Amino acid sequence: MASVVVTLKIMPKSPEVDLSSIQNKAEEEIKKFAGNTELKTEQEPIAFGLKALKITFVIDESKGSTDALEESIKLISGVNSVEAVDVRRAIG
Repeated sequence: MASVVVTLKIMPKSPEVDLSSIQNKAEEEIKKFAGNTELKTEQEPIAFGLKALKITFVIDESKGSTDALEESIKLISGVNSVEAVDVRRAIG
């Protein structure tokens, strides 16, 4: 099976929410779902001090949809929404 590169965009409920706490908990959920994978995390400015958290990671294509992962991340305190903004097959 091929590998798939996934980028999740996590929106906090407000600019006051601690993104580092969300990041740590989201990374734990991703590792439960994808196994021991490397993660790339960045903060994307949205507006008025609000920042989104974007986490990119690699999973095996056999995992299928990321819906279950997105739902588990939505349950983290302070998270407003989670969306897979990019999903593509890895080459090589």
